[in-house]
Amino acid sequence: MSKVCVICGKHPVAGRNVSHSHRVTNRVYNPNIQKVMIVRDGRAQKANVCTKCLKAGKAKRS
Repeated sequence: MSKVCVICGKHPVAGRNVSHSHRVTNRVYNPNIQKVMIVRDGRAQKANVCTKCLKAGKAKRS
């Protein structure tokens, strides 16, 4: 499944875990993407939408 929001374009970003002893490891911050039915261009379709867009009402559920 794609990890990109079709509304805002939010995608995974790279970062680092830093422990208390300052040992550093790479990690990925994934957005909370849900596959939902939304109304787009007047038609219902399945789309990958982040929860922030769903909560803000940017994507209308069908």
